[in-house]
Amino acid sequence: MKKLITFFIPPPRWRLPVIVLLGIFCGLGAYTIYVSKAYSYLSDDPQACVNCHLMAPEYATWQHSSHREVTTCNDCHVPQDNVFNKYFFKAKDGLYHASMFTLRMEPQVIQIKEASANVVQNNCQRCHSHQNENVATTGIDLEARNHGEGKMCWDCHREVPHGRVKSQSSTPHARVPLTDSPTPSWLKEVMTKDTHTK
Repeated sequence: MKKLITFFIPPPRWRLPVIVLLGIFCGLGAYTIYVSKAYSYLSDDPQACVNCHLMAPEYATWQHSSHREVTTCNDCHVPQDNVFNKYFFKAKDGLYHASMFTLRMEPQVIQIKEASANVVQNNCQRCHSHQNENVATTGIDLEARNHGEGKMCWDCHREVPHGRVKSQSSTPHARVPLTDSPTPSWLKEVMTKDTHTK
């Protein structure tokens, strides 16, 4: 064990540069987590979804739906079978969304992917099982539906709970909570003093 620990300790002449580089790396990592509000995604708060402005129409339409009273975004869009699956799915989906947004590859019209569609379908059935015992949605997933073996819940209930959301332009005046600025207050004060002195 001691040999393993000493393997990772750099020689004396490299210790200071390694400590500085590790400090920079950890500092940038912490700042990235702070700016991206990555910690907010651990909660079930729907406002975390509008950290990304592309989700404003979805948030606004959910907020004006009857589902708002009994569900959050995660109740429908994240698996509910166990806590490990829930957070694994959130992490996988979140990393995909974050990378698409960072690389500016997000589509104007958001389309649900197959894995997410199956999760939403399962959650519809979980909450409404007493209503759909004799309906052709029970036990159906996207692949089965595409082969004509039944319907997804939203094939009939197309506007639940997001209305006719097609793109950002479909709800141009949607009221959504504004995200807080990642700029620290002390830096804002310095910036405003600089602009007043010029």
